[in-house]
Amino acid sequence: MGTTISEDVEGIFMSGNSTLLQLHGVSKVFSRGTIDEVRALDNARLDVRAEDFITVIGSNGAGKTTLLNVIAGIFPPERGGKIIINGKDIANLSEHRHAQYVGRVYQDPHIGTAAKMTIAENMSLAILRGQARGLRIAITKRRRELFRAALAPLGLGLEDRLTASVGTLSGGQRQALALVMATISKPSLLLLDEHTATLDPKTARIVLELTEMIVTRDKMTTIMVTHNMELALRYGNRLIMMHKGRIIVDLNHEQRRDLTVGDLVTAFERASGEQFADDTVLLSTAEFKAGQQSCD
Repeated sequence: MGTTISEDVEGIFMSGNSTLLQLHGVSKVFSRGTIDEVRALDNARLDVRAEDFITVIGSNGAGKTTLLNVIAGIFPPERGGKIIINGKDIANLSEHRHAQYVGRVYQDPHIGTAAKMTIAENMSLAILRGQARGLRIAITKRRRELFRAALAPLGLGLEDRLTASVGTLSGGQRQALALVMATISKPSLLLLDEHTATLDPKTARIVLELTEMIVTRDKMTTIMVTHNMELALRYGNRLIMMHKGRIIVDLNHEQRRDLTVGDLVTAFERASGEQFADDTVLLSTAEFKAGQQSCD
């Protein structure tokens, strides 16, 4: 396969940058003590260096979205789990307090933006994320200039539509806006939860290009969950694979550079001891590749 898959899951990519995020012993159990009990995260450990761009792949139920939800403060980890950002354990902080450290873009373009509010009003809320808002949502001349400067690089003309209702935007425009909103306050960490999964291939490519532009320009430390193995290989500097709530494969840029989708499947099967049988992931990858070829 032309690479080495570390059998020690803790063997992570070490750049020259300092550690920004650490997860220690993070577990999450739903419906504990019932017939429906699910261990969505199982003693997960992860070290993320500043400016890492990590893609996360895994089958349905692997724990990918739960991982993001725990980092974002939506679900607290089980007792003893630590979520350390810039040296501070934020595991027991509220979701509102987590927002001081974390920006997020969801799979659904309708989540994270308010349809009945204008672009400027949405961005005013975003810039105050994690703070006490009070009356500071007021849109000043200075803020309008800031919003135009943030939107102009997208090349979508949104900087000239600040008074337009977000509900009038297309799915791609709305997701691009959500991306700007998630990063405008310069959070320590950006979480992308399959943020192009519901878009058509052409629009998805535009949003991904915008994502890469913003992440590179602002040197954002980023974790991007995807169902698409092609995307996992194409973007970022590091790739992890999850299975049954655990991180079972962790590849740095050099290790993954020449890998194919077939190599990733082999890596998964070697690390998990099971056959990769999630047709939705393989179908998503095949559909994306076909869509990209039709756009070229």
